[in-house]
Order: sequence, then structure tokens, then C-alpha cells
Amino acid sequence: MTQAIPYWHVDAFSAQPFGGNQAAVMVLDEWLPDDVLVAIGAENLFAETAFVVRDTTGEADWELRWCTPTYEIALCGHATLASGHVLLTRDGGNRVMFRTRQSGVLEVVRAGDAYELALPAIATAPDAAENQAEAIRLLGAEPQQVVRSELGYNIYLYADEAAVRGLSPDIRGLEALGKDQFIVTAPGDATDIVSRVFVPGGGVDEDSVTGSAHAALTPYWAKRLGRTSFTAHQASKRGGDLTLRLAKVERGEKAWLGGPCVTVVEGSFYL
Repeated sequence: MTQAIPYWHVDAFSAQPFGGNQAAVMVLDEWLPDDVLVAIGAENLFAETAFVVRDTTGEADWELRWCTPTYEIALCGHATLASGHVLLTRDGGNRVMFRTRQSGVLEVVRAGDAYELALPAIATAPDAAENQAEAIRLLGAEPQQVVRSELGYNIYLYADEAAVRGLSPDIRGLEALGKDQFIVTAPGDATDIVSRVFVPGGGVDEDSVTGSAHAALTPYWAKRLGRTSFTAHQASKRGGDLTLRLAKVERGEKAWLGGPCVTVVEGSFYL
């Protein structure tokens, strides 16, 4: 018997269709086998497909998992924002909580005509030049600074927005280095900061707007700018604008990412 799964295609971090980052959101009655989730991600062919199931533990409203076209990932920002948009639009309310398997409990709240998403702030530390020599060669230009998280987030600081936009990395070479994120960033022209993000080892050559990368960029730039709130633009082909703020919590810090979402497709996925 064919199963009809509720399906939404959302452009996250955009107020208009064709901008921001595309995500599929699918509401399940129960978890499908892991290989089926990944196969659906490959069928959708977005950077991420988000799957939600009602949470029965009392910790959150929903369980949440994400799949790229090739594997399940530990954290995704834009597809979480898209999931919050779908559920708050469908069910009402101002806040929705998600229990995840590797990133704790995440929340999405309404913020006027947009939303804010709370992610665990990802700390980075300076990395030795010899560790980054091959990645820098593949990026095509020497950065002013390199920092890295053990979670696989590599940040390369450049002088200005033009330098970031002008990069033409060797994508297949970066792919061979694994599933890390390669995040290039600089002070922005119209926003406080600008970035581009490459994750070819995860099946995404250049991501459109990367929430998880901004969970690392938020504490990094908060320290450099000397303030906890600022604006950001991800300079991909589709492009996207975010508000960022760093907030202290009982255990560590949270990166709050803000932006709008727009639904462009709603229907059923037949399995």
C-alpha cells in the first residue's frame, strides 16, 4: 500500500521564493528505517531533508532528524528553521521544541514576520598552518587566520567581502578531505559579516545558507566585533541574510539565528 507523507518545500532565510536555502520537511507518524530516510534525502536532492515525529518523552514537542542526499547529519540549522516554520504555521503557537539525537533540544520561536532558531554555539580555536595547508591551497587564497572546531567546522578569515566572493575553490579537492565544513568569512559591505560555505564531502558543493556554520561564526565574530548581536549575509548564488546573537545559558552559550521562511510547495510524498 502506498504511504502518503505530508511534505513541504521551504526556502529558509528568505522572504521570497528562489532565495535562501531549500529544505524539505516531512512529518512522519513513526520513524522509517535509516536507509529509507537517506534514500528520501537523495530523492529530494536538497542540502537537507528534515524529518519530524511527535516526541513522547516530554522533553520536546517533536523529534527531529536531518539527511543530506548521502547521509544523516548531526546538526542542520536551515532545515530546523524550516521545520519550525511549517509546524508553527500549521499548528499555531509561538514556539516549538525539537529533541535531536546528537545536538540536544533545539527551539524555534516567532520573531515578528520571521523566526529565531537557537543552536548550540560552536567554539573554535586557532589551527596550526601545516594542518590547513592543503585546504588553503584548494580554497585558492591565503587567509588572515584559520580556526577550527573538533566537530569539523573550519573558518578562514579574509580581508574583505570582495576576497570572499572572489574565491573559486577546487571543489573536488575539498571533497577528498572529508565531510568537514570549509567556511570562508570576512567583514561585510552591507552587513556586519559575510561568508560562503563549502561541504562537498557531505554532498553539498556550496551551500546556500548554512545555519550550523553560523553557530560557529556567531561566537567567533562576537569576540572579534566586541558585541553579541550583528547581521550576516551568506554570499552564495541564492544568497541569504541572517541576524545573529550570542546568549549565555546555564551550560555554555547559544547562537540565535534569525530570518524569514517561505513555503513554495506543499503536498504529499508517496512511498
